[in-house]
Amino acid sequence: MTYTEKYTWAGKELIIRRNTSPLEVVSAESAQIKLEKISVHDPRLNPSNYAKAEGTPLPIYQAEGVRVDLSKRTKEPMNFWHRNMDCDELIFCHKGAIHWETELGNITLQPGEMFVIPKGIAHRALPPENSKEENIILELKLRGSVSKLI
Repeated sequence: MTYTEKYTWAGKELIIRRNTSPLEVVSAESAQIKLEKISVHDPRLNPSNYAKAEGTPLPIYQAEGVRVDLSKRTKEPMNFWHRNMDCDELIFCHKGAIHWETELGNITLQPGEMFVIPKGIAHRALPPENSKEENIILELKLRGSVSKLI
């Protein structure tokens, strides 16, 4: 069997074909590097915006130029407007639904849907009417301009 590996970086691509799988490793050891899974359904991950509008999402990952926050906004609409002056915000609805009012227009997200709030645009989130289930939202704070590629 032949295994194919595709390397991509800076718009370049390299394809390597080999007779052994890259998973055939004799050993891999590190005190700093490991695979770790996080479930956004874990009840211990409880952002302060869970039951109060003025609360904030819970930061769960961060790297240069990006931060991933978990929001579980469920009960109260935001009674204030917010402008992120540092980052574009990519909003992904994982569970439930969420309605966003922005100065560019309004959007309601269902599970699997996402949109980008550009840096500096006023916005606020509102749970759908009669929302009783948990609304799980992932928010990616992205430095630099976000471009849609499809």
